[in-house]
Amino acid sequence: MKIRVVSSKDEINTLSPNEEIVHLAFRPSNTDILSLIMKCPDVKALHIPASYKRTISNSVMMYLKMKGIELLEGDVWGHRKDINEYSEVSQGIYDRIDQYLKNGMPEDDVIEKLVRETRLSPDFVSFLVKNR
Repeated sequence: MKIRVVSSKDEINTLSPNEEIVHLAFRPSNTDILSLIMKCPDVKALHIPASYKRTISNSVMMYLKMKGIELLEGDVWGHRKDINEYSEVSQGIYDRIDQYLKNGMPEDDVIEKLVRETRLSPDFVSFLVKNR
């Protein structure tokens, strides 16, 4: 799964309408989030750092919920935007999720184990497990 990394509000206009997950590496305003949703109607999740998530207004949170768009907390560790505008979740993580679930491990335990094994946030791992 590819995550489009957006470093500034100016980059919102360059997004493809097909983007499904977008990481906002800047503190977005309500207008920025609404512009992104208009530009990318198929977006399933917005991924933002924890400190930025706390500044999102209740009205935008409610709008995202109505649209079925998840607001995920977390960072994209070690990503170099100058090399690639996408960060990618490796197939190995999906393979581990499938293996753990195939072995009968409950989803909550799978999420907890992957959070410990990777640098991914609980919100994001939960999203991956539910949308695999």
